[in-house]
Amino acid sequence: MVEVGERIPDLTLIDTGLKPVNLMEATKGKTVMAFFPGAFTSVCTKELCTFKDDMSKFSSLNANVLGISVDGPFANKGFKEKNSLNFTLLSDFNRTAVKAFGIELADFAGIKGYTAAKRAVFIVAGGVVKYKWVSDDPGVEPKYQEIEAALA
Repeated sequence: MVEVGERIPDLTLIDTGLKPVNLMEATKGKTVMAFFPGAFTSVCTKELCTFKDDMSKFSSLNANVLGISVDGPFANKGFKEKNSLNFTLLSDFNRTAVKAFGIELADFAGIKGYTAAKRAVFIVAGGVVKYKWVSDDPGVEPKYQEIEAALA
């Protein structure tokens, strides 16, 4: 598992416009990387909408947000549009990021063999992890005030 003080893996994921996004390039500045188990699920919708509603706080702290799931780019695009999300969503459809970060959630929603991302937040700056929060329970939301404090 990627720990605080370590460099993130040098990976490229696909955004909702089907464009490749290199994680090292995307995290040169302060970045909140929010891994979520599944688009259109209730807790993920609440979490990502909370990040959307807090974007002015993140902007004032010179930080951006990346949402990452194993959902395909088409599902992520529909999720982003339905919820008017104002940040980039990335698809880890081949699960390279969840494996590299050590946050695989096996048998998600009771579906044997289906691996999703654990709900996790990494604050990254210059490609280095500055803060990490990972939940084994997909129903638990991140500690939003703790994230803001870590960015400040």
